[in-house]
Amino acid sequence: MYTKHYQARELIGDTSQEITYSVAVEDTIELFVNKLHMAAILATPEMLKELALGYLICEGIVKSQNEIKEFYIDGKTIHIKIEPTEHLELWRELRSSGCVGVRWDENEAISVMSDAIFSQDALKKSLVFLESDVYKNTRGTHAACLVNNDGKCVVKAIDIGRHNAFDKVVGRAILDGIDVSRHFLLSTGRQSAGMVQKAARSGIPLVATKTAPLNTGIDAAQRAGVCLVCFVSHDKISVFTHPERLK
Repeated sequence: MYTKHYQARELIGDTSQEITYSVAVEDTIELFVNKLHMAAILATPEMLKELALGYLICEGIVKSQNEIKEFYIDGKTIHIKIEPTEHLELWRELRSSGCVGVRWDENEAISVMSDAIFSQDALKKSLVFLESDVYKNTRGTHAACLVNNDGKCVVKAIDIGRHNAFDKVVGRAILDGIDVSRHFLLSTGRQSAGMVQKAARSGIPLVATKTAPLNTGIDAAQRAGVCLVCFVSHDKISVFTHPERLK
């Protein structure tokens, strides 16, 4: 379900030929919480349970899996029941007022409680996990990985959206009972405030990416106690916030 094949005519100089391309698939996943339509998520239609659970945690709708009373998937529609709260209504109102993609609030009080310290070698060694055949074939996907301090990937997800890949990793980790506060999150995507706060809400102390941060991501990481490491390569890293989380 990750890819579909399409024909295209490739033009090179005065010549042309028919080429078959593998194209990344996206679909609209509808999310309902307490019968309220919370989101239409454009995502790769795989790992839907992980996507929904991670989304609820990373967006701050629930604090833990225990708050979910019912959960079922009907095709591409996800139905979830939680205890009704004013917070849920407020969250939905904020979403409908124009906050697109992911929620973030520069005044939101989040503080990651973790004493984990990670090694530079683990960060550099983990880059290999971001590679995937899907990306090589399509050039249209993102990857996210949850990695321990030995540089071992314990959860990996691929999606057309960097936010969705992040959510899927968190969702899978929760289902597997993994303590995310002892791991770091590795991503292929740029790190905005929305991305960093997803990590903070789920309790992940370090986020690493081989690409760039945005100013909002740096500010959010500084406030939330998240170590933000960008431009990770095999010969260097750039630590923007909380270097005390690195050896």
